[in-house]
Order: sequence, then structure tokens, then C-alpha cells
Amino acid sequence: MSIGKGKKLLILGVLLVVIDQVIKILVKTNMEIGEHFNVIGNWFQILFIENEGMAFGMKFGGAVGKFCLSFFRIALFGVLCWWITSLVRKNKVPTGVLVGLTLICAGAFGNIIDSLFYGMAFGYAPFMFGRVVDMLYFPIIDTIWPKWVPFVGGDRLLFFAPVFNFADSCVTVGALYLIFFQYKFFTRAEESEAAAEGK
Repeated sequence: MSIGKGKKLLILGVLLVVIDQVIKILVKTNMEIGEHFNVIGNWFQILFIENEGMAFGMKFGGAVGKFCLSFFRIALFGVLCWWITSLVRKNKVPTGVLVGLTLICAGAFGNIIDSLFYGMAFGYAPFMFGRVVDMLYFPIIDTIWPKWVPFVGGDRLLFFAPVFNFADSCVTVGALYLIFFQYKFFTRAEESEAAAEGK
């Protein structure tokens, strides 16, 4: 039974990574950086940018930071794979916990592929120094503050400015799902560990 569950999680993870990479390659090979088009009105756009740093466009300390970030992503992916594998072997782990962790793992791996190989594949950087392709943009509110508003009057008001990708979405959805719907599993696990240490 656990082997079947493990195979399903593997299929889910591979499927999510393939979707992420197909979207990125389509955008990378058919659009120029900065090019965009509307999908649903002005509030959902495909906007092609390349991110040298972390999720949602955040950067992390130049070349050394980029190398450390790539190494951290690989280590995190390895830990997640090990953790999921160990949980699959246990019978009482909720499927939702495994799915949430698989979403996070797949998202991490999707961005690892960009960081490790896109620089070499597209001829702009060596191994581990590739840029992550981002394209999902939701400027749901994009307007100007009224001039009478103190401190920010006349400035641009942009709700949710980050541009992100499918892999980032997998990580975010997986993490939020675990926090809001599976938190009892993790609190029980902590209680069990505390009880075991007490013995």
C-alpha cells in the first residue's frame, strides 16, 4: 500500500515539474525579457522576467549568494525527498501531508533546474548560476494614490507586485495547505517526540 502511495506521489511530483518546465521554456523561447500580454483583463498578465535570486524576485548577495542559494535549494530538496520517503513508510501519515510536502518538493526542484542548467543551456552563465524564469503577474490593483493622502499622495499603488512562476506557486500552495489544514499532524508529531524524550 505504501509503495503505491509513493509511486502516486512521485508521478504527481514529476507532473508538476514537467508543467513548470514546459511553461518556462515556452516563455523563454517565445518572448523577450520585459514583454507581456494580458490573460484576463489587466489584472492577470504573462510578464517575462528572469530572477537571479529567491522566490518572487528577491535577490541574495551577488555571485557568492547565488552559489549559496543554489546549494541551499539542492540541500532542501534532498531533505524533503528523504522526509517524504520516510513518511510514506509510515501507515498513519495523512495523504494531505504527503501531497503538501510533494508540492513544496516539486516547486523547489523546478527552480533548481533553472538555477543549475538554464545558464548553460541558453549560453549566458556557468553551471549553478542560471536565472529562474518568472512570468505570472497579478497587478490586481494598479492605480495612483489620491494626492490628498498623507505621505503617499500621488505615488503608485500596486497590489501584489511580485512576478513569480508555477514552481513558486507549488511551494506556496503546499506550505499554506500544510499550515492551515495539516497543522495538527505536526503538533502531534512534536508531542510524540516530547513524550519519547520524557521516557
